[in-house]
Amino acid sequence: MKRVIVSVTNDISTDQRVAKVCATLMQNNFEVLLIGRKLKSSIPLKRAFKTKRFNLLFNTGFLFYAEYNFRLFCYLLFTKKDILLANDLDTLLPNYLISKLQNKKIVFDSHELFPEIPELVHRPKVKKVWLALEKHILPKLKNNYTVCNSITEFYENKYHSNFTTIKNLPNKKAIEKGVFSFNTDNKKIILYQGALNVGRGIELMIETMHFLQNHLLVLIGSGDISKSLKNKVSEENLNDKVFFLGKINPETLHKLTPLADLGLSLEEDLGLNYRFALPNKIFDYIQGEVPILVSNLPEMSKVISAYKVGEIVKNRTPEKLAKQIKEVLEKEYTKELKLAKTALIWEQQEEKLIAIFNNLK
Repeated sequence: MKRVIVSVTNDISTDQRVAKVCATLMQNNFEVLLIGRKLKSSIPLKRAFKTKRFNLLFNTGFLFYAEYNFRLFCYLLFTKKDILLANDLDTLLPNYLISKLQNKKIVFDSHELFPEIPELVHRPKVKKVWLALEKHILPKLKNNYTVCNSITEFYENKYHSNFTTIKNLPNKKAIEKGVFSFNTDNKKIILYQGALNVGRGIELMIETMHFLQNHLLVLIGSGDISKSLKNKVSEENLNDKVFFLGKINPETLHKLTPLADLGLSLEEDLGLNYRFALPNKIFDYIQGEVPILVSNLPEMSKVISAYKVGEIVKNRTPEKLAKQIKEVLEKEYTKELKLAKTALIWEQQEEKLIAIFNNLK
C-alpha cells in the first residue's frame, strides 16, 4: 500500500476539497497522512485517515510561511512516504525539495492562482517572490491538477505544463435540514458561506440589506475581515438583519445550507485569481437545492449558463442588487437544481484523480 503525505497551510477542519481527495485516495488503497496547522480557533477533527497539525509560533505573514515550510520540510524528511501531494504554492517548496532529495513522486493541486490573490495585489515585492518560486518549480512538475479550466489553460499557456481539471464538487448527499439559532419566521434567508476575506462582495451585500425589508443575511465562515464586517453591521444598525455564525464544521454546514432561499458568490474582479474563481460554495448551494446569485466572472457564469440554477449579477450597486435579489426569489429553480445536483458531484471527478495517482510520472 503506497503512502501519500498531503500538506496544506490551513487547519484542515473546513477544507472540504482536501478532505475529499484524502478520502478518495484512502478508498482506493492508498495510506493517507494529512498535515496542516493548529490554531486557537481550530475545531476537533474526526477523519477516517491520519492527520497531523503543527502548533506554530507565528500564524501570519512572512514568519508564518517560513516557520511552516521549515517544519514541513523537517517532518517530511524523516517520515515514511511514497508520494507527496502539495496543495497550493505555499506548501510546494518543501515538498519539491524532498521529492528531489529522496527521489519521491510529487503531485501538485493548485486550488487557485496563488500569486494573484487579492492580498498580494498591492504588495509587488511579496508577489514577486511567489512568482519566482512558481516560475522555478512549476514547469518541472509532471503530475498536476487544478479546480477549473481557466486555471488549467493559464498554466498550460504560461509554463507549457500539463494540468488536469478536477473541480471542487461536493459529494452526493441527501438533504438534511437543521435549524438556525435565531428566529427566521416569515423571512427570506440569503446565505454566504466561505472565507470572510477581501474581495468577496460581503460589504456590498451588507449595504444591500438596507433595501431588503423581510430578508436576513447569514454569513458562515471566518477570515481576515471578520471584525471589520461585524463593525460595519453595527455601525449601519443591521444587527437584526445580518447574522455571523463563524466557522462551522462541514457536517453541520451541510444541514444549514438547505435552509437558505438564496446562496451568494459575489467575488470581485480583483485580479486573475478571483476572475477565474469557481468556489465550492456554489456547488454546495446546488446540492442543498438553493438557487444562486453569482458575479459576472467566467467560471461562475458558465455554471449559471449551463444549468440555469440562478442568476448573474447585473449591477453592483446596493439598491439595484436588492431589486435583482427580489426578482430571483420570485422565480422557481427546483427542476433545474435537482438535475444539476446529480451531475455536479465529486463522484464524477474521482476517476480523473485516481488516474493521476495510478500513473505518476
